[in-house]
Amino acid sequence: MSNRIYNILFHTHTISGLVISVGLYVIFFAGSFSFFRDEMVGWERNESVVESSFADMDLNIMMDGLNQKYQNYGRDISFSKYYEDRRINVNLSASKDTTAVQEEKKGRRGNFFYMNVDSHETYDYASNYSIGEFLYRLHFLAQLNLYGRSGYLLAGIISFFFLFAIITGVLVHWKKIVSNFYLFRPRASLKNLWTDAHTALGIIGLPYQFVYAVTGVFLIIGTTIMSPPVVSFFYEGVTEEMYEDFGYNTPDYPLAMIRQGSNIDLNAFVARTQSHWPDLRITGVNLYSYGDANMHVEVVGVPEYTTKLLGEGKLLFKANSGKIISEKNPFTHTSYIEGATGIMDRLHFGDFGGVGLKIVYFILGIISCFVIISGILIWLVARDKKHVAPHKRKFNAWLGWFFLAVCLSMYPVTAFTFLGVKLFVVDFDPTRMTSIYHLFFYSWLALTVFFTFNRDNYFTNKYTLLLGSTLGFFIPLANGLVSGNWIWNSYSQGYYDIFLIDLLWLVLSGISLVVSLGLKRKDKPAALAHEKRVVVSEAQYSNG
Repeated sequence: MSNRIYNILFHTHTISGLVISVGLYVIFFAGSFSFFRDEMVGWERNESVVESSFADMDLNIMMDGLNQKYQNYGRDISFSKYYEDRRINVNLSASKDTTAVQEEKKGRRGNFFYMNVDSHETYDYASNYSIGEFLYRLHFLAQLNLYGRSGYLLAGIISFFFLFAIITGVLVHWKKIVSNFYLFRPRASLKNLWTDAHTALGIIGLPYQFVYAVTGVFLIIGTTIMSPPVVSFFYEGVTEEMYEDFGYNTPDYPLAMIRQGSNIDLNAFVARTQSHWPDLRITGVNLYSYGDANMHVEVVGVPEYTTKLLGEGKLLFKANSGKIISEKNPFTHTSYIEGATGIMDRLHFGDFGGVGLKIVYFILGIISCFVIISGILIWLVARDKKHVAPHKRKFNAWLGWFFLAVCLSMYPVTAFTFLGVKLFVVDFDPTRMTSIYHLFFYSWLALTVFFTFNRDNYFTNKYTLLLGSTLGFFIPLANGLVSGNWIWNSYSQGYYDIFLIDLLWLVLSGISLVVSLGLKRKDKPAALAHEKRVVVSEAQYSNG
């Protein structure tokens, strides 16, 4: 590789990494916690997921409650379960019965809500919101969707440049990738220290980071490709044709206008599907033209990951006769689109290996956060040189203080939000979502401003860790006081999801406390030293 190509790759790696550093840190930090989304939701609601499969639910009782509240005749109704949660998604379409009188039409509008499978209470999206949902959506910047899907698009751009930074980084370090991996000089200069840490940890997390860059780009494309401009350009506005190509189309069964009543045994269809494919994990039940003679029942599921990683199974029944109309066997047939999208989903979400894989993914995600921070510090130290113009050095210093303040303050802010949802945001009402937003973003803004204007990277590093560990130790305590699920009680009663969150915060808090107490300032405060250097440089610069 010529020096010219090397320099081009080196500078593009540096610039691309710096431009996306803060956004990428937010994605990795929030995404690391998102691996425990289901456990966080159970911890927050004090609803441990012991058994939550469709086979353990009484869909008949749930439908009885819906029949009393809604006029369900002629609707398409779906029950779906995407997460390990005690609440399932319920989607009601508008009724196909166009003969209804005007006064009845209001009760026949479509609706979407969540239903608790035990108490059958219902919640809208805002009242069902949780810290798990918040962090999950933050990891692809969904909160920035101020106009259309701008947050998704930004996350996709960051993922693309992250992939670019990985490739250029490998090419830059290729000749010394092995020797540099074993090189660590903690007593050397700051630049060498951060460079060694950046290189070593970057190589350790390289496969993980590459997988996440590729799958992140793919998933973002999947969410933006179905936007109206794309549909208009490629499909001339025909959304149904696009859904057909991507396998997202839903069957349409018109009404026969002959009412059959509402005494259909939905549990029997679930039981038949489970006996038909014992290794199938049922994820949804779809009802088409409910209560009509042409009503159909579709049971959907995926293979258990211990049996088969990819595929989706469907059994479609004629409701009044119980006859199987169509069958899609997930164990014998998996289309190319299902396989491609399925493997991307499995690799990205890490939901196929149990808690052990989630912990591995979490550790690698936190390592990636450190790689990002060390990259910022390498850039900051490398540009704090005498030959750099004073105004540029001052700008670089402020940029470094701001970047580190934004990134490192996420840890105590996350711990504070966990405490807040357990102690203060206890009601599941429409204000819940806004309250979680306020807890997180206002505290994040306050800490970012404080640490930025404090102008001391050592202080920012030490006290974000110390504050986060202090708040983190209070999280299991708050959970025990509020819910009675002390960490030993959760473990003894088999509430392992709740136990895991308490244990996670104890371990994180312990490690961060030890690290923060071990941090010692080896020189004068960075802010003061930098100001002195800038003053001297400005004098030299003005004197020629």
